[in-house]
Amino acid sequence: MIVFRDPAQVPADFGRTVVAIGKFDGVHVGHRAVIERMAQDARSVGARTVAVTFDRNPLEVLRPELCPENVVSTERKLALLGELDLDATLVLTFDEALAGLPAEDFVRDILVESLHAAVVLVGRDFRFGRGGAGDPALLRRLGAQYDFTVDVIDDVASAGDGRRVSSTWVRELLAAGDVAQAATVLGRPVTVTGEVVHGLKRGRELGFPTANLSETLDALAPADGVYAGWLVDHVTGIRHPAAISVGTNPTFDDVHRRQVEAHVLDTSGLDLYGHRVTVEFTHHLRGMVAFAGMEQLIAQIGADVAAARERLAAR
Repeated sequence: MIVFRDPAQVPADFGRTVVAIGKFDGVHVGHRAVIERMAQDARSVGARTVAVTFDRNPLEVLRPELCPENVVSTERKLALLGELDLDATLVLTFDEALAGLPAEDFVRDILVESLHAAVVLVGRDFRFGRGGAGDPALLRRLGAQYDFTVDVIDDVASAGDGRRVSSTWVRELLAAGDVAQAATVLGRPVTVTGEVVHGLKRGRELGFPTANLSETLDALAPADGVYAGWLVDHVTGIRHPAAISVGTNPTFDDVHRRQVEAHVLDTSGLDLYGHRVTVEFTHHLRGMVAFAGMEQLIAQIGADVAAARERLAAR
């Protein structure tokens, strides 16, 4: 997949395209349904597929006080989109200039002159252009003028309760620690990727050494608590079963940021410092609590490790 970070980077001879526009935060099953529809439309008209997205949530510029955390980073979003056999993704820098661009100019400059759109796919609640003046109805009128059609995609609903699949729902599930349901909505496991860094080495002192991930991660971590899951070492490619902790270690009250740390099960002498790893969350085991003393904490960690081993063995 080609990544364009400015409309001017799209070659003049790139050809006609089928374009899907959206934030694509998390690239969940609803987004994937849009991409599948785009591929069908592209085959029918003999065009290339292009996702148009943004380098940040537009609310970060328009209403920063209402802007939620991203489900995934921009680079992770691009990696996920790249797995879907798109021809290209155009990442627009959402700044004051783009926010102030009239809707008609957005269509003419980006969809027509840069991407030569044949079909444009949007959701029913899609808004674009200065003040959100553009909507699917305006897009259709402009499509008639500029020779493209508009495909308005219905929401994708959960098979379980019929709820609309959305990035907001993913955030809610992660905030509740429900990594199993979040995985269903995402269409893939809940994971975070980062570099293993040196921590306080308290896990080693307690008899349960952990790999501490860097503060910079590529995705939103689930709620504070203890989970069963896997640690995938990008250096060796080995997938290790793990008990995972997310939080600030309230028993000690000396960790000042949320951290993700994973204890690899039934393995000793593993040196992961400096390795890039992915931590995959499969089961929520318990919430994060403060214990009265070391003995109680060690006993609980032992129980967590046993529970993680049991859950992973049952998969």
